Amino acid sequence: MPQLRLALAQLNAVVGDIDGNVARVLDYAHQAHDRGAHVAVFPEMMVTGYPVEDLALRANFVDASREAVQGLAKTLASEGLGDMVVVVGYLDKIDGAIDRLGVPKGSPLNAAAVITGGEIVTRYFKHHLPNYGVFDEFRWFVPGDTMHVIQVHGIDIGIAICEDLWQDGPSDAAAAAETALLLVLNGSPYDRDKDDVRFDLCKRRAQEGVCTLAYVNLVGGQDDLVFDGDSIIVDVNGDIIDRADQFTEELMVVDLDLPGATAAMPDPAARFSGLKVERTIISTEALPAYEPLAVPGGRIRHDDLGETYKAIVLGLRDYVQKNGFSSVLMGVSGGIDSTLVAAIACDAIGAENVYGVSNPSKWSSDHSKSDAAELARRTGMHFDTVAIAPIVETFLDSVAIDGLAEENLQARIRAVIWMALSNQHGHLVLACGNKSELAVGYSTIYGDAVGGYAPIKDVPKTLVWQLAQWRNDDAISRGEEPPIPEDTITKPPSAELRPGQLDTDSLPPYELLDAIIDEYVAKDRGSREIIADGKFDKELVERVIALIDRAEYKRRQYPPGPKVSGRNFGRDWRVPITNRWREKL
Repeated sequence: MPQLRLALAQLNAVVGDIDGNVARVLDYAHQAHDRGAHVAVFPEMMVTGYPVEDLALRANFVDASREAVQGLAKTLASEGLGDMVVVVGYLDKIDGAIDRLGVPKGSPLNAAAVITGGEIVTRYFKHHLPNYGVFDEFRWFVPGDTMHVIQVHGIDIGIAICEDLWQDGPSDAAAAAETALLLVLNGSPYDRDKDDVRFDLCKRRAQEGVCTLAYVNLVGGQDDLVFDGDSIIVDVNGDIIDRADQFTEELMVVDLDLPGATAAMPDPAARFSGLKVERTIISTEALPAYEPLAVPGGRIRHDDLGETYKAIVLGLRDYVQKNGFSSVLMGVSGGIDSTLVAAIACDAIGAENVYGVSNPSKWSSDHSKSDAAELARRTGMHFDTVAIAPIVETFLDSVAIDGLAEENLQARIRAVIWMALSNQHGHLVLACGNKSELAVGYSTIYGDAVGGYAPIKDVPKTLVWQLAQWRNDDAISRGEEPPIPEDTITKPPSAELRPGQLDTDSLPPYELLDAIIDEYVAKDRGSREIIADGKFDKELVERVIALIDRAEYKRRQYPPGPKVSGRNFGRDWRVPITNRWREKL
């Protein structure tokens, strides 16, 4: 059978940095060419970054993307790469389209360009536009209607973009056209509930299309999304040929033995789930036989906790670096949440760039203060103490408050200190709240909820403990000192805003709370359904749901944070603040 050397470039694009993204494409195209690749494939919307959201509606931005791809084609040829076929995702539009209601302004297209010999020889436009979960692509793009097949060195190669693979059509069209290889460009974000669903999907589509399938994905953080890479190539039986690492850039180069092209092509009038099929012939002659590269072994697959931890680290690192920060600051109380965030921050950008501030009040326990200092010693992060008790007393001398208002005052004074230090020194302030707190409003707005980014915003409290233990176990496995003091993991959680306070004074045990949150938020189940299961007390379910419903205004004002669950508060959860609907039994 004919041979083909394929390169998949799993890269970290930056939204809006068209010049920088094109430079990355050129760099990796050179690397692919140096390694003898005949076809190099880059992810969905690589030229613009993804998701571009409403930037897709700006004519100048669309034009800049199109011009960049035209320039890329010429540069590839001028730099000696014109013999290689490059497939790259970018933003295009329908020329001459008339704006009308119900169609995104300018008729933008989520596109892939096929480049060779200094020219764009054909373009593929994404057909299936996802409009669920974190995706709003009906708002940003118009759909294409054609499955493009390119013939390279006598091998027919089909193209698809991300959601196209999740829907019927491309695999059917590939089978009808007797395509040997299906290239899929992806911007598929990570969440821990996916398990290995991507591999299962690629396996099924390869079998349905009777073809080898190559799936290349973005990697990196973009606001509240994290792209994990995990690019994969499977053969016609769905068996893995090679698979890239997660959460890191990589150029995966693989030699494939593929069936030669046939004369068979579907009738031009035929449709496969709305797709017609067109073929562009680039080269018909098969390559002379050559010695294939060895397939690398030893790929590392992370367990569920390891995946989640790596995703959060990558999300934080990219948010800091892509937004021009060089350091972060957070309040460290000695509690599990701020301790885990500090460990994540040190792993993300280096302990020398992490600043922790302890703000003890008159209610802060000695062990909390000592645990915060011990965290700093173990990680090497910067550490300072600014006691708030004198500031609180001065405030109370001027304004008569007590009870909950006095408790919240302490949190807000701490926040003022953090933000003042941020303004003075340019640190990005990290909010350390977890998903359980965010769900039920167990945080002080303009207090511990302040910051520019919230690394564990989508991490339930029970998972916080698991991740902390995982990080310590990982350190021990590598012969290092665990970064998180054991006392921090084992002691009962407390906000320490009044004498003897524990979280369980006002909240149910986190195991129960997180389970109900998952039922109501992640699974969209109502109170009747949850109670009917018989797992939870009726009054407890009603109480937790009422807390969740009342806290929407707080969640809307919380900083962004990386999505790691199947449904996060943010892109996935869109509930009105002004809302009188309440669950009824």
